[in-house]
Amino acid sequence: MMPPEVRMGCVETAACLAVGSELLGQERVDTNSLTVTRFLAGFGVRMTEKRVVGDDVKTIAQAVAGLLKQADIVVVTGGLGPTADDVTREGVAAALGREVQRDADIEVWIRERYAKFRREMPASCVRMADVIPGARVLRNSRGTAPGLLFEIEDRLLAVLPGVPWEMELMLEHDLKPVLEKRNADRRRSTRTLLLSGVIESEVEERIRHLYDRFGRENVTILASAGLVRLLLSNSGPAGEIAPALDRMEAAFREVLGRDVAAVGSGDIAEVVLEMLREQGAMLATAESCTGGLVGKLLTDIPGSSDVYTGGVVSYSNAAKGALLGVPDELLAAHGAVSEPVALAMAKGVRQRLSADWGLAITGIAGPAGGTTDKPVGLVYWAVAGPEGDRCLSRVLPGSRSLIRRLSANIALDLLRRGLIRGGA
Repeated sequence: MMPPEVRMGCVETAACLAVGSELLGQERVDTNSLTVTRFLAGFGVRMTEKRVVGDDVKTIAQAVAGLLKQADIVVVTGGLGPTADDVTREGVAAALGREVQRDADIEVWIRERYAKFRREMPASCVRMADVIPGARVLRNSRGTAPGLLFEIEDRLLAVLPGVPWEMELMLEHDLKPVLEKRNADRRRSTRTLLLSGVIESEVEERIRHLYDRFGRENVTILASAGLVRLLLSNSGPAGEIAPALDRMEAAFREVLGRDVAAVGSGDIAEVVLEMLREQGAMLATAESCTGGLVGKLLTDIPGSSDVYTGGVVSYSNAAKGALLGVPDELLAAHGAVSEPVALAMAKGVRQRLSADWGLAITGIAGPAGGTTDKPVGLVYWAVAGPEGDRCLSRVLPGSRSLIRRLSANIALDLLRRGLIRGGA
């Protein structure tokens, strides 16, 4: 076994605790933990756990105490306001075996905050001046509820307001300097490889031997409709991260080859448009079961008119004949959902819209319309171009909307492979 290029023992771990009974219902979602995760990742800190608990002192105390045993850094958000259900301070105090105390200076500061905004401070707001001994009090320049920061032996505990824009400023203003000093020699960065024409389980089988070299925890596979995103991460001294990611990317590219469509956060439509632009080629589309979805994905991107001449939604057989020139006898002999018709659609739209490439889709998106020979989910894709024509067919799983989205992305991947010189 080769030694890992990233020694995970040097990477700090973190946990995020969101407090608020409303987050346990159906109306509100915890988004603060996503912000915290992104923020900490920039300092080489790996998030290992996220929790949501209600406004209960005992529950908060148990969660904080447990997370402090497991993670190097714990960030608590929410429950610092003036109302009776804001009990995060009491819960954290119980977890640390301490008692909350009123801070006269903070009380004055809170009163001044209200006066600044020409508002009378409700009596209940004085509770926000309660602090916990041993904490550094973080003054809230975007609100009134202070945060608290503890350094307990080698652990860091940050207790921040739940209002996102207040929390974000404290992360940047108060926590960032601490982390810069704490992790001065370590940063973490991620590079994304966009894969198309493959499925998650197939990617896993092909790359799993690289986990020993780079660390399983540094590779994340994210699957979506017809696409897979491979997130490659690395931690280390700032000057060494980019070269390490270059080595990772090269290793994964060697295994995945032409299934790697791009590097970055873009989508398959952007990749195809850029390839067409580089080759000075024009594209036209003919869609049946997708109802113009491919055209939408392409035209969602500014500047697509440079290379996309237009599309035809030929939903009925009559439209396939009238708009694309698909012969009636071909439709009668093979049916609308067939390889000969898909190829005829691609050739027809290419010719009629004077494009270099024609891309076509015909299929059965369901939920009705399937037969034993042609089940729901059967889709044919065809591409007609300067170097010849090609057709692909599969039976796709899922709902009508999923089949349509899968079909659109698979079509764009088929075109991408056609645009690669020498074929796929």
